[in-house]
Amino acid sequence: MNSPTAFLILFFLIPGSFDAGAQESKKAPLWPILKAAAQRSALPNTALLKADVDFADMTVSGAEAFVLKKIEASRDSRKPTAKELAEILGLTLDARITDPKIEYIDTISGPRAEADSFRVFRVRWRAFRDVYGYGLLLEPKGNTVRATVVAIPDADQEPEQIAGLGDLPENFRPFACDLAANGCRVLVPSLISRAENQYAMTMREYLHRSAYELGRTLIGYELQKVLSGTLAIRENAVPCGVVGWGEGGRLALYAGAVDQDFSAVWISGYFGPREAVWNEPADRTVFGLLKNFGDAEIASLIGPEKLVLEFSHYPEFVFRPDENGEPEMVDNKYTGKRGKPGRLITPDSKEFASEVRRIPNREKIAVIQSDQTMNQESLGAFLERLAGVTAVSAPAPSYLKTVPSGPTDASRRQAGEVEEIDQHNQWALIDSRRVRSDFFADLNTRSDIRAYRKSVEPYRRIFSEQIIGHFDQKRLPLNPRTRKFQEGEGVVSYRVLLDTFPGMPLYGILTMPQNMPLDGSKKLPVIVCQHGLEGRPEDVIGEAKYRAYKAFATRLAQRDYITFAPQNLYILFDRFRSLQFKANSLGKTLFSFLVPQHEQLTSWLAEQPWVESDKIAFYGLSYGGKSAMRIPALVERYCLSICSGDFNEWICKNVATDAKSLRYSYANKAEYEIFEFNLGNTFNYAEMAALICPRPFMVERGHFDGVAPDEAVAYEYAKVRKLYAAELHIPERTTIEWFPGPHTIHGVATFQFLDRHLKK
Repeated sequence: MNSPTAFLILFFLIPGSFDAGAQESKKAPLWPILKAAAQRSALPNTALLKADVDFADMTVSGAEAFVLKKIEASRDSRKPTAKELAEILGLTLDARITDPKIEYIDTISGPRAEADSFRVFRVRWRAFRDVYGYGLLLEPKGNTVRATVVAIPDADQEPEQIAGLGDLPENFRPFACDLAANGCRVLVPSLISRAENQYAMTMREYLHRSAYELGRTLIGYELQKVLSGTLAIRENAVPCGVVGWGEGGRLALYAGAVDQDFSAVWISGYFGPREAVWNEPADRTVFGLLKNFGDAEIASLIGPEKLVLEFSHYPEFVFRPDENGEPEMVDNKYTGKRGKPGRLITPDSKEFASEVRRIPNREKIAVIQSDQTMNQESLGAFLERLAGVTAVSAPAPSYLKTVPSGPTDASRRQAGEVEEIDQHNQWALIDSRRVRSDFFADLNTRSDIRAYRKSVEPYRRIFSEQIIGHFDQKRLPLNPRTRKFQEGEGVVSYRVLLDTFPGMPLYGILTMPQNMPLDGSKKLPVIVCQHGLEGRPEDVIGEAKYRAYKAFATRLAQRDYITFAPQNLYILFDRFRSLQFKANSLGKTLFSFLVPQHEQLTSWLAEQPWVESDKIAFYGLSYGGKSAMRIPALVERYCLSICSGDFNEWICKNVATDAKSLRYSYANKAEYEIFEFNLGNTFNYAEMAALICPRPFMVERGHFDGVAPDEAVAYEYAKVRKLYAAELHIPERTTIEWFPGPHTIHGVATFQFLDRHLKK
């Protein structure tokens, strides 16, 4: 909801805000009248821009093609390590319980179900902090346990189903029962389901969103449960294995890679090429996965002699299906769903085989193809690798004598698991303030500005390489193409196209005072004026639909500035959001494209004889304000930044799920691409401002702006003010303007701030 349209809607829903908004609108100036230029001439030293296309579509399409080539190329340079896999899953942030105990939680004493050779109990075990694993324990009768096994169902299966206590699809074995009947102690953990919650997204996505912002993942949480459960049931000198189907197969694969103590790993319903992971449900997102990990690379960390790969039935799931059963991708509207469109990928046999061929020493892997899922042959191969068992019993499809109580048990269990993970995310949100403070402990604010600049550089590199993501790609020559576009009272504008990466140019509108000499006899500062979500450059010069911008690019040009309004990537709804997930798979973000674009832009502007090259500023509203925090932090040619309608306690806005915060939080909103991995432990908005510092920085804030409550904005800005005024003694370089209005450009104190720093 980071757009003028969305926030103005929210603004009108805030009690008491309508009158203030009406007053603000009355104060807004009339739009500058702009007309098409009579001549379509080019600026000096540029080629004539001949193209008449949808430049927004061209920008997004170019970035899509660029990143897909990078994803395809990633397969040839991967160097997997278990340490890196653990880090990107978030396993290193929450200490796992080292001595977990199985707790029997049945309300009725004794077993709830029993077979001839084993008994079934409902249990729990502590995994990390206050988060427990829940599920079933299948205990062999007698004193002999051949092996211990964690058997993991799919996310849309209950543990009871694979333990023989519930219905299963035809040709699907209750594999936990099969293992128990063959003398294994079997722990069956419960997973968070894919059921849709009250916020029109899956519960898995809802929990994953907050975790991701805090450097964690939902699969990481579930892996913690699996690995702690392994410790809880393990016996000395008894081998331990892990097996799973569907989401359980994914967890088994990852568990075997990060924990080398498993003697055997059996994966079914998951393995295959992962280059289209961006098209899967949101909870499958692992930041930077494809840099070094496809399924083959993860399997290579296990050891082929341990592996059983079964190619049979895969679970089917699509969120937001279109009429063809594919994820619905729209580029011109909001749907009724707030979650990310996505589907579980089912490879064909050739794709499965091609991924297997990429595993070193693949001839040692047991690869089994069958119409029956979790079949007898796979069971035998697994038990042979696990415990040297060659004679496998073949019990009947169902062998439990008693049936436990009804489905309310599973519902209560699921609700409790959701609450525990949600509460852990909220604890990690609070703790992130301490983590960020510790992270920034080496920032030197005690000496002079020169020492400060030196100390901030390592943080800028971390922000660039680990948070935003940096493409190691040589930029193309600028190759500027321009064409006169419009004229108005005292101004003239040009369309501009600059090359950045292959197939991915930067488009924008340059506006300058009319009759501006272009021979260098007069130089002016430049202000880059950035639109918000679903915006276009035309919106900020005055001809389009959003009153919130107040034509600020044109109004500034009328005040003797040059302005440039770039086309940003956050447009075309699911198109750009899908682009974010494509980039995330490589450890990149939308700003991985935008930063080099702005480096090209500022380089070109600085070369122009009519520009004061050391006075190029950035001013953005809404998503443009989000850009104002990130782009100038990394593009040091920007001498100043103004964040309008976006500055706030950003981590809380992304993570908080309490009833009061959800009014503002992205945790339950439709902007499913907004989350940035591990931002919570590194850079809130005060820390991003520290990367801009000591350059001037300003916040423009309407009291009735629905982006955040005033107190959240004031809380975060107070840290910025302290840095500039109290620690570095440059109070004149930062300020905040509060005005009685909504989510809009105010253009009063900000214009004064620009004059003070650019016209001196």
